[in-house]
Amino acid sequence: MPSNVSARNCFSGVVSQVNIGPINAQVELSLTGGDKIVAIVTRESVDALELAPGKAATALVKASWVLLTAGSGKLRFSARNHLPGTVALVEKGAVNSDVAVELSGGAIAHAIVTNEAVLELGLKPGVPVSVLFKASHVILGVPV
Repeated sequence: MPSNVSARNCFSGVVSQVNIGPINAQVELSLTGGDKIVAIVTRESVDALELAPGKAATALVKASWVLLTAGSGKLRFSARNHLPGTVALVEKGAVNSDVAVELSGGAIAHAIVTNEAVLELGLKPGVPVSVLFKASHVILGVPV
């Protein structure tokens, strides 16, 4: 994880797809292990970062933008990024907890959730969960 950013989630991967629209573009980033993250960025960002299939990139997502779901119910969401995983660690604070989730491909995602949500969802190591975040909440960076 880069040490010079404040986002808790830093996912390194390779651009696998770019779909350019009149204003924004949808960029898909393939992570090691097979997980995929979708970002919505401006066309100007695609040009400035030279985003194209095969280009290395990092996706940044603040932990406070990440939502978790637990249980086996088949739900549909408007959030573009819906990644399955398993709770690896719950670090409890006074009001919120940092929940570390090992994604199916091996990457670790962090979510900041209330302590009440930890109890209600039964979040503890080994519990299967899904990590959700909007494509518009993903910030992309490339090596310089």
